[in-house]
Amino acid sequence: MFSNEAYLDGLAECVDRGLCRAVGVSNFNADRLRRAHARLAERGVPLASNQIQYSLLYRAPETSGVLQACRDLGVTPVAYSPLAQGLLTGKFGPGGGGVPSGPRRATQVGKGAKAEPVVAALRSVGADAAARLGLGEGAAPTPAQVALRWCCEKGTLPIPGGKNARQIREAAGALGWRLTEEEVARLDAASAPLGDLHPGAPFEKW
Repeated sequence: MFSNEAYLDGLAECVDRGLCRAVGVSNFNADRLRRAHARLAERGVPLASNQIQYSLLYRAPETSGVLQACRDLGVTPVAYSPLAQGLLTGKFGPGGGGVPSGPRRATQVGKGAKAEPVVAALRSVGADAAARLGLGEGAAPTPAQVALRWCCEKGTLPIPGGKNARQIREAAGALGWRLTEEEVARLDAASAPLGDLHPGAPFEKW
């Protein structure tokens, strides 16, 4: 579809010419991923990554087979929108400022309140993790850090956006520690009733 084989051959050619060392794709569903992996393998080029939308509010890759295909093929799933455009930070929940301005406003209206049970679970897990890790008062991982850590525990590489140094430092705070299986399960249970609250990209199904 859409000259996909020619596109993959072009990526392989870039590797052959020494223009890059790794090849990645974006928003490939499970079938396209397997076909791309096989096509590149014919040229001796490994498929390094598949950039997909994935977060506690968009878990479709778990049921669509995309995450499993990545595991089977040794492809790293790179998770974009791991904070659901801010919904998982608590910034837009009750008492947190309502909805964002700009283009995101149309897709986020009313979702901050719906996401609040998940944000509450993120805060609770962060507090428990702080106690478990022996962190000082006020040093508990933030909801954003716990949400990013959850993505990591699911085997993905989250790539959150950052508009300033503070946000970059906060994102970096998701590194260097782990969630327990029980903590991951609590977050799974909190997000499950919401389904895919954050909209996915239509081309994931192409």
